[in-house]
Amino acid sequence: MRKVLVTGSCGLIGSEAVLHYDRLGRDVHGIDNNMRRDFFGDKGDTTWVRRQLSEQAPRYRHHEIDIRDRGALEELFRGETFDLICHCAAQPSHDLSARRPMDDFDVNAVGTLNLLELTRRHCPEAVFICMSTNKVYGDGPNRLRLVEGDTRYDFADAKYQLGISEKFPIDRCLHTPFGASKVAADVMAQEYGHYFGIRTVVFRGGCLTGPRHSGVELHGFLNYLVKATLEGIPYTVHGYKGKQVRDQIHSADVIAAFDAYAADPKPGAIYNLGGGRENSLSVLEAIQKVEAACRKKLNWTYSPRNRVGDHICYYSDLTRMRRELKGWDVRRSIDTIIAEIVKAQWDRLKRG
Repeated sequence: MRKVLVTGSCGLIGSEAVLHYDRLGRDVHGIDNNMRRDFFGDKGDTTWVRRQLSEQAPRYRHHEIDIRDRGALEELFRGETFDLICHCAAQPSHDLSARRPMDDFDVNAVGTLNLLELTRRHCPEAVFICMSTNKVYGDGPNRLRLVEGDTRYDFADAKYQLGISEKFPIDRCLHTPFGASKVAADVMAQEYGHYFGIRTVVFRGGCLTGPRHSGVELHGFLNYLVKATLEGIPYTVHGYKGKQVRDQIHSADVIAAFDAYAADPKPGAIYNLGGGRENSLSVLEAIQKVEAACRKKLNWTYSPRNRVGDHICYYSDLTRMRRELKGWDVRRSIDTIIAEIVKAQWDRLKRG
């Protein structure tokens, strides 16, 4: 594997992939047009990540391309033959997708199709990794029986004691436009594996996190929670008494999954990729841990109105991941993740 393409290369997972493959001596090309700034304003600006990549990744070559632009993508694919494609670019927000559904679908669904088709035509032997989301399951997990504890909800049925598996249905539920556009991309990536034989894999991510996330209120929960705590930004907890649960996985553990799949690729594969039960925590539990790590109190208030489509309890069943992706496992605990994010945020504040 000599040449790697990363879309969304200045995002959390994309930048982790760039640095990883650069360290391995690969020629790394990245696609990113800072659409996150367009989606989320100046707070979502990823320019600082691009500067970091230019300083730390000497083999990195940046392409400011919009993945909706078929002509620009075609030109890139005609000039380069990629061995590995890590498709990490996306519009990631439920709330924003409802306000800008055309942009959401064009980026998430059509952009993914553009990349799949160009892979088929120009480098059909490449491994194609598609970052999807647990939101393809819509609000289906909310229909499971839950038990309420002092600080969190959890699944009542022993069948889900390890979390949600890949067998969980994705239809007959509410998805939000974001969830629907990601379902389209997810299924299309599978189809290019099953129908065309392209070595595609779909990773349905839980809460992906790490120190290079440009976290904002609408996306990047744990990173933004640290930012709000350190900078005294008012924070709102939306619904479910703050007991809604997510599993957190460090971006480096995500890239380790990329490598494990690429070592033995099976076309049309799907995996639920998250921190699992051991790295799960509720919003209330996250606030407690972040306050302890920051040694500061978060200025937060509660709104009883939950976000549409929000999961009450979700964490990934990693059984299939651990069985089929040899040597892969979650290596970074939730406490390690929070400590890394806090340190990175403090360092940025000191630099101004």
